[in-house]
Amino acid sequence: MTGKPYRQGKGGAGRHVQLPEYLQRTQAWATLKPGPRALYIELKRRFNGSNNGNIILSYRDAAEALNAHRNTIGLWFRDLEERGFIAKTQGAYLGPDGVGRAALWALTELPSANGKSASKAFLKWREIDAKAPHKNRASVSQ
Repeated sequence: MTGKPYRQGKGGAGRHVQLPEYLQRTQAWATLKPGPRALYIELKRRFNGSNNGNIILSYRDAAEALNAHRNTIGLWFRDLEERGFIAKTQGAYLGPDGVGRAALWALTELPSANGKSASKAFLKWREIDAKAPHKNRASVSQ
């Protein structure tokens, strides 16, 4: 035995994004396209352990991070919201100084920073729900 401490010179694994097995087994995740999956991973990457409900990610920043157009990113955010993976806690707005503020997001698999428990709405999502006319889409087409 050399007498050296076990962790000498080891830097550790560093930050990582964890996708639990129960999340990946849901019908909502299994039928999700690759773009929204990548966006979910990007949102989860910005979660630091205590900022759920206050995760900042604008369409423009997401488009740059995922190498996609920001109009496409908007559809991906909507897919994730409809399936119950994320929830918008505060909408985007123009601040008092004239600078835009990005929306704030919460991951529904985790408890929020303000103490709300995790809703895990994606567990209840079913393929049949997706085929029913969506109230937002119906109001747009009228």
